[in-house]
Amino acid sequence: MYKFLLFLSVVFLSYACNDTGAKKMAEKAADTMAAKPNIDYPDALDKVFANHGSLAKWKSMKSMRYEIVKEEGNESQMIDLQSRAERIKAATFESGYDGTNYWVVADTSYKSNPKFYTNLMFYFYAMPFVLADEGIKYTTTQPLSFDGVEYPGYRISYGAGVGVSPEDEYFIHYDPTTYEMAWLGYTVTFFSGEKSDKISWIRYNDWKNFNGLKLPNSLSWYKTEEGKITELRNTREFTQVMVSDQPFTKQQLAMPAGARVVE
Repeated sequence: MYKFLLFLSVVFLSYACNDTGAKKMAEKAADTMAAKPNIDYPDALDKVFANHGSLAKWKSMKSMRYEIVKEEGNESQMIDLQSRAERIKAATFESGYDGTNYWVVADTSYKSNPKFYTNLMFYFYAMPFVLADEGIKYTTTQPLSFDGVEYPGYRISYGAGVGVSPEDEYFIHYDPTTYEMAWLGYTVTFFSGEKSDKISWIRYNDWKNFNGLKLPNSLSWYKTEEGKITELRNTREFTQVMVSDQPFTKQQLAMPAGARVVE
């Protein structure tokens, strides 16, 4: 319906006035409407976005860069926030997505799937804002209980054909008083293509402000037993964080010579 109304408004403005000024007004109206998709977020989730710097601020950003601290050497990731093109550089491999192809440069010791890994850590890191993407469905879910605190939340699912793993599900839980994001649950369906009941959990309790946005300084994965969160499993720290309203160049995110395209 939104796209149909957008089409009618542009046609009306274009044909009702024949002068150049009217045509420019029609083009501007189309651009304005396209820039503001009609997505109805749950009220509490709106408050979570506001707590973390606002969706308007997030959508004004064009690029992001950070390093993930690892014993074998830090892993750097560069992401175009509009197209989600990405370039990853680690101690033993380089991989990414240039907007058309998934690619990798690695020796025979590399065992990961670059298509699966592309945007994976970015998606975890850019919470809660990536849960405002188009094609997402929101339903309330049971509160998550941990250390005597009840965290309300939403179940996140995707429309058919959205992303490379539309069967994935996410569960966002937030502090009921401050509306700060506290937990993320997620399922992995990339390899099976089927829905999964196994939920992994990440705790978000180490935040830092970057250019007006509240983003995690670290992520902590927790163990589960019979579906309940038990103890800390491991933590990943993020450093050298940059989020900017200036885009990367195409060359910065381009597939390098000698890279192997991944189907």
